[in-house]
Amino acid sequence: MATPQKTTTDLQEQAKRHLWMHFSRMGSYDQGADIPVIVKGEGCHVWDEQGNRYFDGLSALFCVNIGHGRADVAMAGAKQAEELGFFTNWSYAHPRSIELATRIAGLAPGDLNRVFFTNSGSEAVETALKLARQFHKLTGNPNKTKVIARDIAYHGTTMGALAATGITALRAPFEPFMPGGCHVPNTNQYRLKPGYGPEMLADSVEERILFEGPETVAAVIMEPVQNAGGCFTPPEGYFQRIREICDQYGVLMISDEVICSWGRLGEWFGAQRYGYQPDMITTAKGITSAYAPLGAVIASDEVFAPFVEEHATFMHGLTFGGHPIACAVSLANIDVMEHEGVIDNVRENEGAFRAMLDSLRDIPVVGDVRGAGYFHAIELVKDQDTKESFDDDESEWLLREFLSGELFRGGLICRADDRGDPVIQLSPPLIAGPEHFDEIEGILRPVLEEASRRIG
Repeated sequence: MATPQKTTTDLQEQAKRHLWMHFSRMGSYDQGADIPVIVKGEGCHVWDEQGNRYFDGLSALFCVNIGHGRADVAMAGAKQAEELGFFTNWSYAHPRSIELATRIAGLAPGDLNRVFFTNSGSEAVETALKLARQFHKLTGNPNKTKVIARDIAYHGTTMGALAATGITALRAPFEPFMPGGCHVPNTNQYRLKPGYGPEMLADSVEERILFEGPETVAAVIMEPVQNAGGCFTPPEGYFQRIREICDQYGVLMISDEVICSWGRLGEWFGAQRYGYQPDMITTAKGITSAYAPLGAVIASDEVFAPFVEEHATFMHGLTFGGHPIACAVSLANIDVMEHEGVIDNVRENEGAFRAMLDSLRDIPVVGDVRGAGYFHAIELVKDQDTKESFDDDESEWLLREFLSGELFRGGLICRADDRGDPVIQLSPPLIAGPEHFDEIEGILRPVLEEASRRIG
């Protein structure tokens, strides 16, 4: 018997009754708001249950890098299931995890040759923090447990990753959690404190290490371009100085590239974009272009070395980490990126994408435009000259009561966020080109102009 087609009303009623969505104000749906139900994707666009078409300006959540609707990539997972649906990487291995680890090691910078698979970005960060702690214990530094991250940085939702996350609202409901999270200023050069130059930002890491005691600090974790707060890019030489500081004090350098890897910044890895060599990279999202859940920690030979001495074991594992189907999908995703020049497309069109965003600076509410590759943000202000920002009530109206709804109704999916000052983030699929940038501007400009008029 054929399964009856769900109607719009069926999906809405069932979602409101049973589906608990992530990071969502569920009460608003009890008050009559509809849940956006996305049912189809092709290329840079998606469609909802009512047939409305949207440009996916966020790559779903910074992850559908090769675009929607790639049946060939999905089929790689189906073919794998026919051969071996699942076997664990706990004390065993299977061909796809071996092949993918080898492929990743060949793309990663320097001697990052060891790949530990997870299911998500948060798990990758959690794994890297645990790995840093056990590494130091095995190498005779058992008091090195603390991790230094940046203000407003988002590193995940698991209890260990929350210690590194620098967003108070995400941390407060779950305290206390893993001790040892320390924070330093981020690289928001648009809002540097008076007398505080960009050259001082990296040195703040050394100051914090000395304050905590070098013998207690295990790792520094930073994104190449910081997501939360709105795509903060590093000043010239920033990561090179961080590398020097980590080497001086025996601290591991973790490059959190859950978003910034797999072409998002125009390179396989963000560390390559900015020319630094970390001890570990955390990754997820674009590793499969989100066609299957997968994450990984990519570690250097030096970090791996203590774990092959005598009876040492990294005391950590995840049942589904490196799932055969997810690994097969990832391999197919990398094939697409290589054979179809996906990263070349980002390099060739980054300038046009940025130019389109910069053209919006004539709108009074647009304060700053920043980012790299296909990962940019627009910071919104009350006054361009003074950089005056919005208070909480104003930001609530601007982002949630006006911009989010108007942009969505206009056919653009992006992120309106105020983890920090209010921003709009755009992170299109890496296959996007100038015609898509025109489409974004055609929706974004009139909505921002209307917001500016209402604020004025």
